[in-house]
Amino acid sequence: MIRTRFAPSPTGYLHIGGARTALFSWAFARHHAGQFILRIEDTDVARSTPEAVQAIIDGMNWLGLTHDEGPFYQMQRMDRYKEVIKKMLASGTAYYCYTTPEELDRMRDEQRSQGLKPRYDGTWRPEAGKTLPPAPSGVQPVVRFKNPTEGVVGWDDLVKGRIEIANSELDDLIIARQDGTPTYNFCVVVDDWDMRITHVIRGDDHVNNTPRQINILKALDAEVPLYAHLSMILGDDGQKLSKRHGAVSVMQYHEDGYLPEAVLNYLARLGWSHGDDEIFSMREFCGWFDLDHITPSAAQFNTEKLNWLNAHYIKQADNARLADLVKPRLEARGVTVAQSPSLEAIISLYKERITNLNELADAAEVFYIDLTPTPEILAQHLTPESLPALRDFVAGIAEVSWEAPAINALIKHCIGAHGLKMPKLAMPLRVLLTGQAQTPSVDALITLFPRELVLKRLAVAQTI
Repeated sequence: MIRTRFAPSPTGYLHIGGARTALFSWAFARHHAGQFILRIEDTDVARSTPEAVQAIIDGMNWLGLTHDEGPFYQMQRMDRYKEVIKKMLASGTAYYCYTTPEELDRMRDEQRSQGLKPRYDGTWRPEAGKTLPPAPSGVQPVVRFKNPTEGVVGWDDLVKGRIEIANSELDDLIIARQDGTPTYNFCVVVDDWDMRITHVIRGDDHVNNTPRQINILKALDAEVPLYAHLSMILGDDGQKLSKRHGAVSVMQYHEDGYLPEAVLNYLARLGWSHGDDEIFSMREFCGWFDLDHITPSAAQFNTEKLNWLNAHYIKQADNARLADLVKPRLEARGVTVAQSPSLEAIISLYKERITNLNELADAAEVFYIDLTPTPEILAQHLTPESLPALRDFVAGIAEVSWEAPAINALIKHCIGAHGLKMPKLAMPLRVLLTGQAQTPSVDALITLFPRELVLKRLAVAQTI
């Protein structure tokens, strides 16, 4: 059984890079009819917060990346970690180290001054025939893993290929602090072991942790999972992804009016491909996804491409669903959505023209508020040339059949009678009805409004 995991640290929000890691881990498990586990690595007590945990879970839920087991919390597994450390101490694969932090700092400073790589010097490491110093009184020891000193530790990374590190390059990792709390790298190992994780899919910022974790797993006589390290995501400008590029909370994309399927589709193409396919469902993605087509080079975030995908999915979305998503956005602005005009009808008319839900809310808002176009836009479009035709239209609209063809015929009659082109009447109508010079077809626009509201908004033409 394939078992993957997503294991974020709740020291901040779920960002776009973490969401891609979660997506790939989830899709790999789904592709192989396996299981996807959610684990919260909250051992950094000083920085982990309940709000950050909730932000991660909210982001996963919004994206629809459902987990089969969990969420598991490392802080609730402390007894298990301490039990394993106790067994390692008894077996000789771990040992107590009484070197103080101050002594470590002096040791590293001296090594740097000699041009050496700073590392623990092994003072308290037990070896055959070695006599250890007496344990100093009043010093609480840490526990270190007794890392092999010879040979190499290597793995066939499913993205990056073969990676090998000489054991001589790795010093003895602290696996429990002075207060007895286990460290990150050790907790990860025990969790992956206990949870029977078969494939660890994570960012390549963890590559340096992997040889240490493999050595600890081997010391525990545990099965070593397969590793796939995903390359970083760069911003539009090729620089490291930052907040200005889109490295914000996944839920910010929700706030900004993106649909989750658009974000998922976009993330799926960040470093992975299936031929030339650009638009696909998550069902198709899970059917296609494997690790073979993940590129080892960095992916580049492209906001324009994400916007294009989002516009596509909005065009395809059911109007009732879009109305359910837009209505709370309007209400958050203090706008009450009336029964008439129909929000679904407004969405149907505008959704071909916008790229996100907030733009859709902007378009819909003018139908439900007391609208006062700015003097500047009125002066620009209600010209002496257009006003006579506009007044004729206002007179005719009171009686015309309330459907687009009849309204279109009235517009054409008015411009024909005054020798004008369509924009000379259509633009003033758009401005008076919506306050905007750019709208969908003006006859279709007018039919969305109740007749009384159209007459009210066009009445200003009679006073100029």
